[in-house]
Amino acid sequence: MCSSLCVSPLKGNSIKTYKYNVLTFIPLNLFEQLRRVANLYFLALLILQIIPDISTLPWYTTLIPLVVVLGVTAIKDLVDDLARHRMDKEINNRKCEVLLDGRFQESKWRDIEVGDVVRLKKNDFIPSFCVCFYFLCRETNLKFKMGLRVTDERLQEERQLAEFDALIECEEPNNRLDKFTGMMQWQSERYPLELDNMLLRGCKIRNTEECHGLVVFAGADTKIMRNGGKTRFKRTKIDELMNYMVYTIFVLLILVSAGLAIGHTFWYEEIGSNAWYLFDGKGQNASYRGFLSFWGYIIVLNTMVPISLYVSVEVIRLGQSKFINWDLQMYFAEKDTPAKARTTTLNEQLGQIEYIFSDKTGTLTQNVMQFKKCTIAGRTYGTDYLYYGLDNHFSVFPLQPVDWSWNQLADKRFEFMDHSLVACIRSRKDKDVTEFFKLLSLCHTVMVEHNDGDLVYQAASPDEGALVTAARNFGFVFLSRTQDTITIREMDQEMTYEMLALLDFNSDRKRMTIILKFPDGRIRLYCKGADTVIYERLAPNSRHKETTQTALDIFANATLRTLCLCYKDISADEYEAWSRKHKDAQLAMYDRDIALDRVYEEIECNLLLIGATAIEDKLQDGVPETIATLAKADIKIWVLTGDKKGTVSPFSPTGKCLSSEIVCYFHVSSENLRIRQANRRNELPTTRRGKKKPAEPFFPQPGKNALIITGGWLVGSIDFVDMACECEAVICCRVTPKQKANVVSLVKKYKKAVTLSIGDGANDVNMIKTADIGVGISGQEGMQAVMSSDYAFAQFRYLERLLLVHGRWSYIRMCKFLRFFFFKNFAFTLVHFWYSFFSGYSSQVAYEDWFITLYNLCYSSLPVLLVGLLDQDVNDKLSLKFPKLYLPGQQGTLFNYRNFFISLFHGIFVSLIIFFIPYGAFLQTMGQDGEAPSDYQSFAVVTASSLVFIVNLQISLDTSYWTFVNCFAVLGSIAIYFGIMFDIHSAGIHVLFPSAFTFTGAASNALRQPYLWLTIILTVGISLLPVICIQFLHKTIWPSVGDKVQRNRKKYEMEMQEEEKKKPPAFQRGRRSRRSAYAFSHSRGYADLISSGQSIRRRPPTRGGPQDSIREVPQREAENI
Repeated sequence: MCSSLCVSPLKGNSIKTYKYNVLTFIPLNLFEQLRRVANLYFLALLILQIIPDISTLPWYTTLIPLVVVLGVTAIKDLVDDLARHRMDKEINNRKCEVLLDGRFQESKWRDIEVGDVVRLKKNDFIPSFCVCFYFLCRETNLKFKMGLRVTDERLQEERQLAEFDALIECEEPNNRLDKFTGMMQWQSERYPLELDNMLLRGCKIRNTEECHGLVVFAGADTKIMRNGGKTRFKRTKIDELMNYMVYTIFVLLILVSAGLAIGHTFWYEEIGSNAWYLFDGKGQNASYRGFLSFWGYIIVLNTMVPISLYVSVEVIRLGQSKFINWDLQMYFAEKDTPAKARTTTLNEQLGQIEYIFSDKTGTLTQNVMQFKKCTIAGRTYGTDYLYYGLDNHFSVFPLQPVDWSWNQLADKRFEFMDHSLVACIRSRKDKDVTEFFKLLSLCHTVMVEHNDGDLVYQAASPDEGALVTAARNFGFVFLSRTQDTITIREMDQEMTYEMLALLDFNSDRKRMTIILKFPDGRIRLYCKGADTVIYERLAPNSRHKETTQTALDIFANATLRTLCLCYKDISADEYEAWSRKHKDAQLAMYDRDIALDRVYEEIECNLLLIGATAIEDKLQDGVPETIATLAKADIKIWVLTGDKKGTVSPFSPTGKCLSSEIVCYFHVSSENLRIRQANRRNELPTTRRGKKKPAEPFFPQPGKNALIITGGWLVGSIDFVDMACECEAVICCRVTPKQKANVVSLVKKYKKAVTLSIGDGANDVNMIKTADIGVGISGQEGMQAVMSSDYAFAQFRYLERLLLVHGRWSYIRMCKFLRFFFFKNFAFTLVHFWYSFFSGYSSQVAYEDWFITLYNLCYSSLPVLLVGLLDQDVNDKLSLKFPKLYLPGQQGTLFNYRNFFISLFHGIFVSLIIFFIPYGAFLQTMGQDGEAPSDYQSFAVVTASSLVFIVNLQISLDTSYWTFVNCFAVLGSIAIYFGIMFDIHSAGIHVLFPSAFTFTGAASNALRQPYLWLTIILTVGISLLPVICIQFLHKTIWPSVGDKVQRNRKKYEMEMQEEEKKKPPAFQRGRRSRRSAYAFSHSRGYADLISSGQSIRRRPPTRGGPQDSIREVPQREAENI
């Protein structure tokens, strides 16, 4: 039927995202796990333990922990892969109608092939990458899709579809979702294929009852599957630090083992070789015995490198991610959207954020647009107040909304206050006003549905929907469209216009153009776009440029989003000549976009300005308070937006946290940066007392500044970053998606800071992926940002709780877990080291073999694991009330090399106590039965019992938040130890396995001696007493912020309860306050963002006119008047 010319072979439509099958799961999963250095290390140890001359421990002491670790990870991988298997099976078995043997038959997705014709109905998912045949359809994310006119006209019946024999020539399969280049050759004619003609796999058909498509790419070749590759793996700072510490432990292990092996060599030469009772008949010299001793100590001391560390960390992170998912205070009921942790590897990094990079529209604002003002032919419409007065004494009255009862098709939810514009429209005397709203009703890609007699608009962007709705209410109602016509109602008359060309909007063009043929034969071009690109293309004789520019500045300062509108009449000959060039550019197979842009530029020139629109985007609830709280936590927020600088110049993003002393810089010359760079290169490395001379600051008051710049001004140097980081607030305007990612990269590169990016649209994906942590807002612009993010939720205000509560808790828990994990392993392992001095450095162990096997699995794992999951120093409310509690995470003070060596020396101290106090107690001791208890097995029982008590009581001292589960874990671990110990020391199990269980009766014999219980109590007491004293001194003499909050917790909780009772009613957005040009909002009442109620820069009082008076009068006062 058809073919697609590609170099690579074509694939079927079946997809495979799973990794394993029944045969490959065990070998492939083992291979993947053994690629980790820690697992490979313990496998090597297991092999060493099989060698009789080296092995000092039974093989099962390493095998059992290794099997448990590998098994837990394998089960987790298996569960994940089974979910992928189920998803693949569900998708591959979906049903679709395919044209087979001249008629449409139901078929499964997996059986579809390239060249098949499929029939899709409303709300069907698209099975593959297809060419759209019928004139119009739309996907779930409301992207406009359009079939070729020739296929729409000639392929209406099954017979015609069965006889379709076109040749499709297109690009090779790729992951570019925003671009497609192809050509269809049919009946000696060539037709261009673009992305607008294509249907993407996985999308859903909307707004059309039925359409047909030709499969071009199937299965793994489709664009959505090509985008399903592995994303960049993100690692936390603690991950990197933890790996370096494991390497440090490994080096220490080698050094200690080498030292003990040398000791054994000398000991054997001096003592061992001369002791007849040590003769083993092997004939090995001292050096060889030292070599074997080295490998023996590698085995004995292997627990210094913790085998269960990584799997324990994964379990903790998984639990912390579930807590984020289950947090009802981050659930947005309005859209039934919970918070979602889409990764389990970055939770503790949320507690270390230093810089937040935020999009504006849809992230900080609601992305719900409302038409507020406009300027037409030099006159501005859209005031909210009526004012009059004499001698500068004005009375202000709020206007009532316009009554739309005269317009049967008006949207009753639309509000507009300026009655003069409605009167002008209804009089039909002003041609510019008529042309203005006619342009709004025609120049767009909005779709319309008729729902019970009502018009429902579905727009690709909220801005477009707001503009078409405004035109609808003012009497120019968009009714319907086909592939080449648009029908509107102009007041009471229905008109249909032929659409000759549609030059769509994109982020590079920043404008949209439509060329229409009027019913009377005239050809007119309508264009709307950003003022920066429109003014470059205006005709020299275009009127109202200055007055419109003044109005645009006023709109921008009022934080409104603006678009310029213009038109141009075209002669038939001019259009025919341009149309031929346009068609040639559309058929270009290489550099099609460049060719089209060149053709677009030819027609989009000498335009005549009509006016401009101003749209308000409302601020999300809680944004000012969230920004203020995060700023108090010393988190710097940068706003990266595509909007013009005028909309953000008066105010900085950090709102309430800035005082009136903050100075805002708008036009810092980039020449300053070049001078600074030259000076730095020419500077000699001046040093003073060994320290480098600090660079001269850019601003007179570092930290008291706000910087507002445009994307074209960005400079990729350390000087730019230094200058920006001197400011408390930075706003980058007119930035492209690539520039957003570059700004994040600069801060990461030069400041070595932990960064977070948050956005809601496809243009934020690069920024989200570049940052250490990416957060997606599930808003009005689709799910691209969410799908690329690490964490997702519905409102910006939830970021406060994500960082200050979940992030801080996760960081504290992980740090406490790691510190204690290293300590308990050092305390456990180094007892062997002290024992070596009394055993001839012979690689003998101080404990029973089964205790070594089960120590990390059963006796000490659960309490520390629960601390990593549940511990909290203060509750969530106090975490939000005191943002300064977040600072230790930014500074990395809770886990670093200093903490690591403290844990090391603490472990050394405890191991000394555990070994030498029982050792001293056992010397020349007589038991109550007249027998000496000073045998090796009793000594091993006492040291092991002391260790279990110490580590479980130590974690109890470090636990800040006690629950029943914690108590059960601590007491249960001790009970499990004694239960297992008495079992494996029993005579019954020795009879069954005499070689594996050799400590027969050791526990019962040792622990019936009161003297040994006193030894255990003394050992535990001396080990814990210094810790108790140090903790007491720290909390009383050198308390941290967290200690102070904990000490006064009850008082603060009572204060918060009182504040809740006194809290005024919820904020009403209708209340009027002084208007600001808040950097990234388009709603009223932004003076709430500044705690002082003043703008950033102090201004001398001026004698205002009527408009200034209007802005200063709150609505409530006006109502009282």
